[in-house]
Amino acid sequence: MEDAVRRIPQLGGRTEIIFCDDQSTDGTAEEVLRVQALYPEKNIRLEHGPGICKSRNVWTGFNAATGDILMVLDADLTTIPEELPYFIDVIVSGQAEFVNGSRLVYPVPKGAMNGANMLGNKFFSVAFTYLLGQRVKDTLCGTKVLWRSDWERIKPLLGSWGTEDRWGDYELLFGAAKLNLKILDLPVHYQERIYGSTKMTKVFRNGLVMLKMCWHGFLKLKLGY
Repeated sequence: MEDAVRRIPQLGGRTEIIFCDDQSTDGTAEEVLRVQALYPEKNIRLEHGPGICKSRNVWTGFNAATGDILMVLDADLTTIPEELPYFIDVIVSGQAEFVNGSRLVYPVPKGAMNGANMLGNKFFSVAFTYLLGQRVKDTLCGTKVLWRSDWERIKPLLGSWGTEDRWGDYELLFGAAKLNLKILDLPVHYQERIYGSTKMTKVFRNGLVMLKMCWHGFLKLKLGY
């Protein structure tokens, strides 16, 4: 966590760094308070999330944010904080209204992503490119950037895609497509996680959830139900 805070560059005129405590037993809240004391010059905030569910904690952070642009960065630092300014440049310049990180453009280091997850990601990238009508190469990359005003429009659509999205990636992508936002993939360098262990372990069960969401995405986005 401290490494993430230290490495996140200044983004725009004012940068908020919001951590959400998911009520796990890993001491997140205590670590945030420690890092706050170490870096008083940075606007570091702690929000208490509703439980161990990434999407709900992301929504908590989004709702607490006061800036114009919302960014998601996984604290395990599998993607590189120093690349965040590229996302700001893309969305501010108007090249896109929703910027989706793609880990599958640059070579993926051995051990950073297991084979089953890699195959699943490639399959769902094809499915999403069809469903969204826009090319999306990496649906599950944790780095996603959008305008806060568009988040307010996406928020009423949460939970309308057939099942709960524990990760939040599909809710955001489907919501952006439903609002006809221009989505752009932006390559990011991906590395083996520095902290913690992946929670994306139940590949088959998670795959079924994603398929169910894709079916509802097909009904809503392609058939207009």
